Amino acid sequence: MEDNIKETDLTALPENAFRELGADEEYRPIMHPARETREVTPYSVGMGLLLAVVFSAAAAYLGLRVGQVFEAAIPIAIIAVGLSQALGKKDPLGQNVIIQSIGACSGVIVAGAIFTLPALYILQATHPEITVDFLQIFLSSLLGGVLGILFFIPFRKYFVKDMHGKYPFPEATATTQVLVSAQAKGSGSQAKTLVIASLIGGIYDYVVATFGWWAETVTTTASTWGAAIADKFKVVMSCNTGAALLGLGYIVGLKYAFVIFAGSVFVWWVIIPLAATGSAEMAAMGPDAIFKDYARLIGIGGIAMAGIIGIIKSAPIIKQAVGLAAREMKGGSASAEKSVRWQTDLSMKSVVAYMVLALIVTFLFFWLGVIGTLWQAAVAWVVVTVIAFLFTTVAANAIAIVGSNPVSGMTLMTLIIASAIFVAIGLDGTSGIVTAMVIGGVVCTALSMAGGFVTDLKIGYWLGSTPKKQETWKFLGTLVSAATVGGVILLLNQVYGFYVTAEHPDPLVAPQANAMAKVIEPMMTGGETPWILYFCGAVLALLLNWLGVPALAFCLGMFIPLSLNTPMLVGGAVAWFVKNSTKDASLASARHDRGTLISSGLIAGGALFGVFAALTKFCGFEYASPLSETTSQLLGCVMYAAIICYLWWSSCREKRVA
Repeated sequence: MEDNIKETDLTALPENAFRELGADEEYRPIMHPARETREVTPYSVGMGLLLAVVFSAAAAYLGLRVGQVFEAAIPIAIIAVGLSQALGKKDPLGQNVIIQSIGACSGVIVAGAIFTLPALYILQATHPEITVDFLQIFLSSLLGGVLGILFFIPFRKYFVKDMHGKYPFPEATATTQVLVSAQAKGSGSQAKTLVIASLIGGIYDYVVATFGWWAETVTTTASTWGAAIADKFKVVMSCNTGAALLGLGYIVGLKYAFVIFAGSVFVWWVIIPLAATGSAEMAAMGPDAIFKDYARLIGIGGIAMAGIIGIIKSAPIIKQAVGLAAREMKGGSASAEKSVRWQTDLSMKSVVAYMVLALIVTFLFFWLGVIGTLWQAAVAWVVVTVIAFLFTTVAANAIAIVGSNPVSGMTLMTLIIASAIFVAIGLDGTSGIVTAMVIGGVVCTALSMAGGFVTDLKIGYWLGSTPKKQETWKFLGTLVSAATVGGVILLLNQVYGFYVTAEHPDPLVAPQANAMAKVIEPMMTGGETPWILYFCGAVLALLLNWLGVPALAFCLGMFIPLSLNTPMLVGGAVAWFVKNSTKDASLASARHDRGTLISSGLIAGGALFGVFAALTKFCGFEYASPLSETTSQLLGCVMYAAIICYLWWSSCREKRVA
């Protein structure tokens, strides 16, 4: 029957790609469903691995420097498209999907690693006996990534096929459109636009990070009146001037950027000023100190509750997907699809076998490499297995709906649960801290991978790739990305550090890892655990959910510094104005898409040149800016306005009506 399927238009997605199908309607992808196509080649695998290394380094730097990890899928897809055209590749679509799928391991592995494992460095400030080595970081990231792949495969058909048209998949949609653009004539201009934006964003961020010719963060406290307001009323306004964060805000969009910013404003302009009136001790503290020691703990409680809400909402999804996998194990309803290339997964028997092997290796890692006690390692292993599997659907569901993975919130909840269990079984103190953070790294990476993998597989579904090939080669991308991230974290610790010392007076922000450390230390060392603040955050998350406000995004804004959330709002506002720059809907969409391309360049360039800046400092180069604080702040405002104008102007240059 498959041989009778007609060839589809290779330059555009089918009309029913983004809507629900009728009762007797089928979706037919761009690449012929019943015929083999060039996907896994030395070129596609080699280029995918190269991009995995480059973007792993870039994303790790950006995430630790400013607390935001960009998704690598879109910029990698753009690079794949540009290279295939420059090299004159024939029918490159299948190969570009593999390049994107392997390369995208970078972003998800980075998120899993840097949200948790740098907390071990942070805690060395008060517990110098804690040691961190490459093998711990590497194995934690690798095993988490492998488990994330294996845990998600049974859910693939549910999310990407059965729910066709019911989930928007924003990131997968954008990436798919980029890959399809390679099939049409004239798309080489996209690569040129990306390169220019990358150079502008990269040089901009490199100059400010290396030479400090203008302020990296503009703040009201730099002025006399602003400092007086901060001292008396504890109210501060600040904004990071980096190009990468501006681009990230553009892609996130105004809606969610506003929700995140609202969470920040609620903390900085409501909770902190109110807290300062509670006692003389609080009144004597600065806004930053109140935020770090008290206010953002409310956000941590909110994030944990948002994760619980997500699991409850995902219960039907888990039941349905597990049933689908069980039927395939028995050779049931899915067996008829096995002859169709684009619906062929790794066999469930193979998945189960690999899963058992991965879980055995994980247990041995916990026992011999982290804990040392058999029965305590067994408890830790059970915690990881159960939580990682349950949260897989939460991560995938979040990506499918809003394109944002709430992995940090789910990991915080994991750490709170795990730490309480570990203390109960006598695993506390320094050994408990190390155990909790390494285990948190495994869970965080597993959930990050599950959320990212649903994007890859949805892209493959729309275009007609072979799921089995994507699933198989994803393991190699995970291996390479885990090794790269481990090396980059060690490098950045030597160059910048993660806590204030004489050698590192301006350490990396690493907000998520700092939040993890803030949760774990009191639980493991017998200190006071701020349960009342966590409880307030949990109640707030329930209230937000009841009101229909994205609780996770709001609570994330509550514990990420205001200076890092403000540029998200600025970028989201630029995206809104670009999309509403004309009444012609087609032209407005084309302009917005061009802005997405430019923003991807700002992100990739800023992050990549950020790594170069780290290497510059690592090589011993130091430069002291001769500018005064006032001049630096003014120049920061001017340069930030210039990069905003560039993003707006270049996006609106698009005259083509799609």
